[in-house]
Amino acid sequence: MPLYEYRCRECHLAFERYVRAWGDAVSCPSCESASVEKLLSTFAFAAADGSFSSAAGGGCGCGRGGCGCH
Repeated sequence: MPLYEYRCRECHLAFERYVRAWGDAVSCPSCESASVEKLLSTFAFAAADGSFSSAAGGGCGCGRGGCGCH
């Protein structure tokens, strides 16, 4: 099952969801709104030492750098 990132258009919560099949209905876990948008994600890779790096760089997986999650 692929893991997708979404953002709710109503309450602006960002969340992840495993989706079993294309076209499955996704709703916000906070406000239950079905008005969500799929976010563009980067791939993350786990190294042998357990650390993570993203295809976009930044090391944290967010790919933005300077986000404070290092």
